[in-house]
Amino acid sequence: MTTARIIEQDRKTTQSGKAKAGLWVLEMERQQALRPDPLTGWSGSGDTDTQLRLSFDSKEAAVAYATRKGFDVHIVPAAPVALKLQTYADNFR
Repeated sequence: MTTARIIEQDRKTTQSGKAKAGLWVLEMERQQALRPDPLTGWSGSGDTDTQLRLSFDSKEAAVAYATRKGFDVHIVPAAPVALKLQTYADNFR
C-alpha cells in the first residue's frame, strides 16, 4: 500500500517572514530504490509518485485527502522554534 508523508512547513531559516509557515504538504514516500543510470550516472527510478506535492491549509484536510485516496499516513510535525532574544550589546560581552 502506498504511504503518504504529511509534513508541516516551517519558516525558512534565511527568512524572517512567516508567509508560508503553517502549511501542510503531502508527498508520497518512495516505493522503489534509486538506481544509477548506466549512461549518465544520475540516480533515478521508475517511481513517479514522489514528484507529486500537494499543499493544504490544515493537517485535517491533508489527512482527509490521504484517507479518501486510501493512502497510509505518516505525519511529520515542524520542529519547535526557540527564540533567543538578545540585544546588540550582548554580542560584545
